[in-house]
Amino acid sequence: MNFHILTLFPDMVMNGLETSIIGRAKAKGLLSIEAVNIRDYAFNKHHSVDDYPYGGGAGMLMQAEPVYLAYQAVEEKINTRRCENSAEQEEQPTGSMKREQKKLRVVYLSPQGDTFSQKMAEDLAKEEDLVLLCGHYEGIDERVLEEIVTDYVSIGDYVLTGGELPAMVMIDAISRLVPGVLHNDVSAEFESFQDNLLEYPQYSRPEVWHGKQVPPVLLSGHHKNIEAWRREQSILRTKERRPDLLEKAVLTKKEQEFLEKLSEE
Repeated sequence: MNFHILTLFPDMVMNGLETSIIGRAKAKGLLSIEAVNIRDYAFNKHHSVDDYPYGGGAGMLMQAEPVYLAYQAVEEKINTRRCENSAEQEEQPTGSMKREQKKLRVVYLSPQGDTFSQKMAEDLAKEEDLVLLCGHYEGIDERVLEEIVTDYVSIGDYVLTGGELPAMVMIDAISRLVPGVLHNDVSAEFESFQDNLLEYPQYSRPEVWHGKQVPPVLLSGHHKNIEAWRREQSILRTKERRPDLLEKAVLTKKEQEFLEKLSEE
């Protein structure tokens, strides 16, 4: 999967994404991450990309043209690569290279957007290329947003100084769903929010720590019982910590009865 980050602070995002699991996946070629400096597309000698907003108000606004030019450069690079890949895979008649390209998903990180979720991460992980647009100052000229943005996404109901940290959060969550990124691909399927349930509690050695014993069922070796216990614990934990998720939880009839019993208690 290929991530393209349009930002005023490329070092900030790349330094954060070159480490740990994401960094290793990038080094193996499982992910491609580039940070495009919007200042490189400024049309003045000082590389200024902001100006005062029409109508007055506090702060500065990022101008439309540098953002648009940065996006165009990324779009051209992606379309060229896609054409080259298509040409390698099949013989095409002359002129067919200019066939209609799939529209790029361009995400603008904004507190006005839909709240980022695991379901959204799963949807975006299906894309071959994802463009993340990071605003700064008081935001970006509305006209370029109307021109290029397909998705408005927020990571929470609070305001940050820019879109770089939200972009990094999204890339981390989405990358975990790309095959091969995690050492154990199965782990991505059983973490929090799977079936709209939080993850069950987990334990490691030693068997007893500070007088607290590992639940006996986990030592039994009975996989069916362990799986049933984990599902019940996920339901219990979700009810205690995020009861709002239970409205959309995927439960069997037996699990629904377990939940109803918990509610009665």
